[in-house]
Amino acid sequence: MTQNDLIGPSFPKEIAAAGLSGLAFTWGGDGEISGRENLTDEQNIALDTVLAAHDPERPIVPEQVSSRQFKLQLVAAELIDVVGSWIGTQDRAVQVAYEYSGTFVRYEPMMAAGFAAMGFTDQQIDAFFLAASEL
Repeated sequence: MTQNDLIGPSFPKEIAAAGLSGLAFTWGGDGEISGRENLTDEQNIALDTVLAAHDPERPIVPEQVSSRQFKLQLVAAELIDVVGSWIGTQDRAVQVAYEYSGTFVRYEPMMAAGFAAMGFTDQQIDAFFLAASEL
């Protein structure tokens, strides 16, 4: 058994992204897949692709963090002033959401617009949310 044979916490989301959720197969943390006989050839190929790309060490990116965590991560990343200036140029709804939200949601359209304005990639946004979740 190698490290690559292991199944990590991100695997269910990877399965869902490949369109394989709800199919009649299961997996164990040791990499054992049961029920492949219930899948079509195409579905088995898709499952093999997911397994080949799977990193068992990849953490689950939180879908939301608290306002405190989000803003402290902005401070840690030295972005608090840049983001504050950008927020000041946005409409009142964005300003109110930034100031009064109790949580910041990773896939919220306002959030996507803000990160896009800062030039963040999806991987950088994930890293930001992971770091924020640890504060």
